[in-house]
Amino acid sequence: MPSVEHVEKHFTATAAVRDIVIGMADGLTVPFALAAGLTGAVASTGIVVTAGLAEIAAGSIAMGLGGYLAAKTDTEHYASELDREYRETVELPDVEIEEVAKVFREYGLTEAQMAPVVSAITGDQKKWVDFMMRFELGLERPDPSRAARSAATIAAAYIAGGLIPLAPYIAIHHDLQRALIYSVVLTLLALFIFGWIKGRYTGVKPLRGGIQTVLVGGLAAAAAFFIARLISGSTLW
Repeated sequence: MPSVEHVEKHFTATAAVRDIVIGMADGLTVPFALAAGLTGAVASTGIVVTAGLAEIAAGSIAMGLGGYLAAKTDTEHYASELDREYRETVELPDVEIEEVAKVFREYGLTEAQMAPVVSAITGDQKKWVDFMMRFELGLERPDPSRAARSAATIAAAYIAGGLIPLAPYIAIHHDLQRALIYSVVLTLLALFIFGWIKGRYTGVKPLRGGIQTVLVGGLAAAAAFFIARLISGSTLW
């Protein structure tokens, strides 16, 4: 009987998805809150659009910079821990060997079973340090280009998300209240579609992912809307 090749499918782009989620979620809610808050305080869609575009520009830069700094911090932290592990394998070899043994001991291996494995790992300093970084510290070697890619992904997702609630104000020039209604509908629909797609990629049931994203994003947008409405009403009336 011919064997059937088993191909495992795992989703590995978790970092990229996290960046898109961060940028898109904020992009959908913050510009919407600003535009909705201004709707009751100004008489021109031009002001709403101008303020919204300015916020999208500033927000995308700030969010992208935050993603860049976060990724750079991860890289610097990994490099610092890597240097420390190399130093400890030279200065405290017995302690580091015991730490390797402890990892296998936690998996239930006996001393006899793990002795040759520990010996093989600690016989090569690079493999030894790599093992300690992954299994003792739980750190994976970061991608050198991760910082720039993270910044670009978050910023682009923020811009894409921010243009959705702002689109009705761009398209409808004469009726602010009507533009607000369309903005609410578009934002909630976008949140649902976003959650649906995210669910398909992350293993969550798409319908559940869509509903969760609408609830979470909708609550965040509602809170931001009332705060923005309160602030704009107190300063612009």
